[in-house]
Amino acid sequence: MKLRYTVLLAVGLLAILAVPLAAEAQQAGKLPRIGILSGGAPGSWGPLPVLLDALRDVGLAEGRSAVFDIRYAEGRTERFSALAAELVNLRVDVLIATGTPGAIAAKQATSTIPIVMVAVSDPVGSRLVASLARPGGNITGLSLLAPELSAKRLDLLKQALPQASRVAVLWNVANDGMMLRFRATQTAAQVLGVTIESVGVRTPADFEDAFARVTKGRPDALLVLSDTVTLGQLNRIVQFAEANRIPAIYEQRGFVDAGGLMAYGIDLSDQYRRVAIYVDKILKGAKPADLPVEQPSKFEFVINSKTAKALSLTIPALLLMRADQVIE
Repeated sequence: MKLRYTVLLAVGLLAILAVPLAAEAQQAGKLPRIGILSGGAPGSWGPLPVLLDALRDVGLAEGRSAVFDIRYAEGRTERFSALAAELVNLRVDVLIATGTPGAIAAKQATSTIPIVMVAVSDPVGSRLVASLARPGGNITGLSLLAPELSAKRLDLLKQALPQASRVAVLWNVANDGMMLRFRATQTAAQVLGVTIESVGVRTPADFEDAFARVTKGRPDALLVLSDTVTLGQLNRIVQFAEANRIPAIYEQRGFVDAGGLMAYGIDLSDQYRRVAIYVDKILKGAKPADLPVEQPSKFEFVINSKTAKALSLTIPALLLMRADQVIE
C-alpha cells in the first residue's frame, strides 16, 4: 500500500512538472507569423508568387514553418491604412509592405513590429527612413530608385520617337511615390524639349475617363508610371494603347510581355526575392534599424518589335542593340 502511494505521488509530481515543460515546448514551437500588405488583388498580375517562393527558399513555408496573413488593397490606395491596422492587430512578427502607400500605412500603424518595405520609390524622401545606410526605427527593405530612372525612361522614348513633342503620363495621383516620379519626369521633359500632359487616376474606376482624356489630347506617346493601381489594369492599358496606336513606354516588362512597346526599369521579381533575406534576418534577431535599405542593381530594357511593326514604327538600330531583350 505504501509502495502504491509512493508511485502515485511520483506520477503526480511528474504530471505537475510536465505542464510548464509542455507549455514551453509549445511556445518554442510557435510558427512565426508574417503579414503581407499587398496593393494588388488575389490572382492578379504581380510578383507576390515570387515573394512566397523566396520565403519558402529561406525555410518559411506556409503552414509548415510559418503562418502568412495576406491582405489585398485591390488597387485602392485608401484601403492600406485599415488593412495595415488589421495586420498589426493580428500581432504578426514581421510585416511586409509593398509600395510607398503600403509602407507609409504600415509605419503609421506600428512603431514596434518590424516592417520590410519593397518597391518604394524614395524611402528618404517619403520620410520612411532616416537614411538608406541607417534606417532607424522599425522599417527597412528595398528602394526602387524610381525618380532617378524617370529621366532615362523619357530619354529612351525620345530616342525611339525623335519627333515626339507631347507625352501623356498616366499615373496614380494618390500615391506619394508616384508624385516624386512625376516631378522627375517633368524636369527631364524640360531638358528634352517635351511637353508633359498629366493623366491622373486613383482607383480602377477612373481608367475609362483617363483613356478618354488621353485620346482627346492626341499625344505623340504615352508614359505609364507603375504602382499597384496601374499594374492592376495592365492588360487594359496595353490594349488601349494598341487600339489607339499610341507608342508607350512602361516601367515594368510585364507590360511589354502583354504587348506593350517598351519598358525600362528594375527587375521587380529580383527585388521581391530579396525581401525574404530581410525577413529571415529579422526573425533571427536582426533589428530593422541596423539593416541598410538596399537599392536595385539590376535593370532591364525590353522592346517588343512586333508591336513596333504594328505601329509602323522603326526602332533605331542603336536602340535595339542597347536592349536587354527584343521580343520578336
